[in-house]
Amino acid sequence: MVALDRKRKASPSSNGTAKRIRSTNSNVLHSYSRLPEINSIGKPKSTKLDVFVWGTGSICELGLGPSAKNKEVKRPRLNPYLTSEALKGESIVDFAVGGIHTLALASNNELWSWGGNDSGVLGRDTSKAKEVLKDMDAEESEDEDGDLNEAESTPGKVEGLPSSTIVQLCATDNLSAVLLENGDVWAWGCFRNNEGLLGFLRDEIKIQKTPMKIAEFKNIVQLAGGKDHILALDSKGIVWAWGNGQQFQLGRKILDRHRYRALEPQQFGLYNIKYIASGDFHCFAIDHDSQVYAWGLNQYGQCALTNSKGELEDESLITKPTVIPQLSDLGIVQIVGGEHHTLALDNNGQVWGWGRYDMKEVGIPKDKLPDSTFKDQHGNVRAIPVPTKLIIGADSVKCKTIGTGSHHSFAVTEDGMVFSWGFGDTYGPGLGPLDDDVEKPTRIVNTATKYHDITLIGAGGQFSVSGGVKIDDEDKGEDRLEKYEDLE
Repeated sequence: MVALDRKRKASPSSNGTAKRIRSTNSNVLHSYSRLPEINSIGKPKSTKLDVFVWGTGSICELGLGPSAKNKEVKRPRLNPYLTSEALKGESIVDFAVGGIHTLALASNNELWSWGGNDSGVLGRDTSKAKEVLKDMDAEESEDEDGDLNEAESTPGKVEGLPSSTIVQLCATDNLSAVLLENGDVWAWGCFRNNEGLLGFLRDEIKIQKTPMKIAEFKNIVQLAGGKDHILALDSKGIVWAWGNGQQFQLGRKILDRHRYRALEPQQFGLYNIKYIASGDFHCFAIDHDSQVYAWGLNQYGQCALTNSKGELEDESLITKPTVIPQLSDLGIVQIVGGEHHTLALDNNGQVWGWGRYDMKEVGIPKDKLPDSTFKDQHGNVRAIPVPTKLIIGADSVKCKTIGTGSHHSFAVTEDGMVFSWGFGDTYGPGLGPLDDDVEKPTRIVNTATKYHDITLIGAGGQFSVSGGVKIDDEDKGEDRLEKYEDLE
């Protein structure tokens, strides 16, 4: 995926539909040490998960080993390298999915990684692994390509992390990070921009291949990663940003001559925040008054903001954190974003979608499009810039978590059933071979996850990962299946 080169457009004006947050008062910054602690760090994950992968893994994304036959997996498949047997009695308890790699945390606090490692995101040396190419004279081989890099395609332990307990993982396209229970952040990899390699830390380090403590991050309670940037929220409610800011993902203007300043984590005037989230090029925050803010790339309305006339502006950017009125009264508890679309989950278990439409990322059928739908000059549906409630199975079904890839999406029901939709060519939705993109949330039906309560889901550019707990009560599992079959 290549970052878009977008020209700057004005942010929405304050016309009653959107307003900007004021920049941080200098008194707030100068009295940082006296600010109250308003956020607390989460507890380490402990639920033991079976991990499933699917999609296209031509860059080792699936972690199923080097065999070329594992490059395409059309429906969720249990990853045999991450079972309790393979991990010698330990289990995976958490994971984070980047553009072409995944981090997975085991119950003994060991971190595992797999995927493409050109940017050093795996945190371990994969350069000496063997890579078997296809024998062109072998008549029995049906694969167009040879086998994958053995070390990148097989989960391996990240090297050089401290022994402190990990409470959160974060993965972007080209960088990995972990948040420790003491509020420290360790990271490795690099950031890229429209022109190529940007770097890792200031102008001192281009690519960091092993975990490194980021001194500027202190008392952090949450991380959120985009395509090539990271947000961090601290215990005093202040948001920090680090990485590429060409689409204003860092909440401030980055001049080209000062581009290395973006490679040093800095705050940008956003405080009293309790939650942060990010898509590829756009960002979100929720404050302690439940107001939702957005900033960054917005040409498909992925920030849920329009101009003063309620229209979308091509190539538009939201240059500073701006309140989204439609979301601020919904009790939003989770936000996830793809390349040009966004999903949100409210405290009633309802899922909301908005942004780009042409690959069906939003999950709204064509016959259910809202009045806010934006069409191009030819009458083709381009985007839905206003948060719109999705139907997941039926109105009565509630969800507990959501996830997105670049152009596909997921919603997980309270009882652990997964619905997916969006771009289908890479098998990312997990619905098997598809003739077209999936326009509405559709239940994943497969043997591997039939009796699993899925609790965690994520996706990258062309692949997806889920984690769940086996339902041991067979009657309970059958009752759940019948429930959703009746809805269909």
